[in-house]
Amino acid sequence: MHNHFKGIMMKASLAIAVAAGFLFSASAFAAGDEDFKKVSPKAQICIACHKVDAKLIGPSYKEVAAKYAGQKDAAATLSEKVVKGGVGVWGQVPMTPNAVTPEEAKTLVTWILALK
Repeated sequence: MHNHFKGIMMKASLAIAVAAGFLFSASAFAAGDEDFKKVSPKAQICIACHKVDAKLIGPSYKEVAAKYAGQKDAAATLSEKVVKGGVGVWGQVPMTPNAVTPEEAKTLVTWILALK
């Protein structure tokens, strides 16, 4: 019985840690990234991995803007990555595909690329 209780407690602790992480991400987003949220209702999906000016799981939006500054096809390339996902540009942590239309992705990416 003791091991059963220990397993339940470990699962509960993990669930609390995950929930706290999402709450932290959401509160950090609300505090510093409110402008991005206004770009599109779909911007909410990005906050699990990205912030405007700090690396989270993926690069900050400002890092993305700097990396792709001056590239003519940047908006199209990044919009496709938002829709389809990808791996390898920022390391080996994959970016999963996102449930956005190509037009929504372009709106989000255009805002990101305008950051300084």
